[in-house]
Amino acid sequence: MSIVVFITIKIIPGDPVASLLGPTSSPQARAELTARLGLDQPLPIQYLSWGAHLFQGDLGDSIAKHVPVLSLVLDAFGNTLVLATFAAVVAFVLGILLGGVSALRRGRVSAAISNAISLFSISVPQYSIGLLLIIYLATGAGLFPTAGMYDPINGGGWGDLFLHLVLPGVTAALVPAGIIARMFRSCVIDVMSMDFIDAMRSRGLSELRILKHAFHNTLPTLMTIAGLQLGYLLGGVIFVETVFSWPGLGLLVYQSITQRDLPVIQAGVIVSALAFVVINVVVDVLQAAIDPRVRA
Repeated sequence: MSIVVFITIKIIPGDPVASLLGPTSSPQARAELTARLGLDQPLPIQYLSWGAHLFQGDLGDSIAKHVPVLSLVLDAFGNTLVLATFAAVVAFVLGILLGGVSALRRGRVSAAISNAISLFSISVPQYSIGLLLIIYLATGAGLFPTAGMYDPINGGGWGDLFLHLVLPGVTAALVPAGIIARMFRSCVIDVMSMDFIDAMRSRGLSELRILKHAFHNTLPTLMTIAGLQLGYLLGGVIFVETVFSWPGLGLLVYQSITQRDLPVIQAGVIVSALAFVVINVVVDVLQAAIDPRVRA
């Protein structure tokens, strides 16, 4: 992943030195900054130097802000973690409800409505939904703040944070909720058609107990897809954070791209990739804990 990130950054059009010094800078000033940043070295040498510092926890300094990259990225990732956790809870609950209704009430109006909502949530761009929520619920109705994480004047506390979380959290949760709903629907339909469901019905078990056993059998697949979606959210939902000015990893990377701040871009993508890998490892461990077949 580090190789992919390094090469991708290098092939992005534009000169970071020229963007930092401006078009009127002298060739001597550009040459000095290029040498100071190590950009005059061959690409393999640049990668080895960057990689050596990376594995020591040294991500360098921000070219635009002149502060350590690690502190910038960790602060932004903490804010993204708050947003991702809230969005994951909303997505999981909404996805389970929509998928369960769609699977258990097939052929009815409620199932058709659930399918339509899940398809809509996957298909519509997040930034469009975010802008509509700002227009109607924030600017129009005045129910929620339009941007930021806290009120800059009288902000602070859990209540203020929750109000700022609602709109970006719901917007970020739409795509994961739709994916979870469709996967959960397929899992429930498959499980409900298995022989052990008929066996439990023949023994006279109530539908509630049968559904409980069926849900337990859908957990491995459900956990896998939920873990993938959480990793997607932790990667920094860049459009959502940009629209709502949420000070997270996605907004930081977006701003760094516009400023050609290469060290921050590289660090942001690496942290996102690492979070995704960690989430998948945790999901694998949890799967082994709840499913004896995986342990075997």
